[in-house]
Amino acid sequence: MYPKRLIDSFNYAIDGILYALRTQRNMRIHFVAGLLVLLLASIFHVSRLELVALLITIGLVISAEMMNTAIEEVVNLVTQEFHPLAKVAKNVAAGAVLVTSLLAVCVGYLVFIDKILYFGSEVFRSEIAKPFLTLIALIVVLILVIGIKVLVGWTNFLRGGLPSGHTAVAFALATAILYSGNFYVGILAYLLAALVAQSRVEASVHSLLEVVVGAVLGIVVTLLVFQIA
Repeated sequence: MYPKRLIDSFNYAIDGILYALRTQRNMRIHFVAGLLVLLLASIFHVSRLELVALLITIGLVISAEMMNTAIEEVVNLVTQEFHPLAKVAKNVAAGAVLVTSLLAVCVGYLVFIDKILYFGSEVFRSEIAKPFLTLIALIVVLILVIGIKVLVGWTNFLRGGLPSGHTAVAFALATAILYSGNFYVGILAYLLAALVAQSRVEASVHSLLEVVVGAVLGIVVTLLVFQIA
């Protein structure tokens, strides 16, 4: 009987975590941010104590967000109308998430600042680091694509709109390949990127202007990332 109850409690807890991930945007943001922090920790080879501090901080932020979600759901269960006490409960719970998030930023700063400052440019220029530069360029391109679509009022971020995200990513990858020193493979990559752009126009998903802007965005951002590093 007891093992079954223990298993049930684990199942309920996992179900709560999955519910928060499915329904709460901030929970997904915290989760992805935590994974990125752990990736950075692996890249910079942080010490065991630094890793412990990062793990505890990530756990605090995610736990605070889950408690915030639980409090919001309980308040919504009690009343759907505006009530000053309901507002206070939600605001205090959100404040707890903000406090833990600021704490996480401080811990991340203390752990990574020296490693980032002394991570010389020669490391970025090495062959090992080129995939990381390409990844950074792709992330920046995607952020800019979404940001521009938001500015122009486009709501479907995965289809249509200015600029073409598929074209931007394709030309960013082609530029990264060409910048790595393989001229002929780079030219082939540009031809494939051009085919991607042509397919978006032919399918009436994007206009010629949208794919041209996407191509320019992908090329310029990737060149800037590799030049700055």
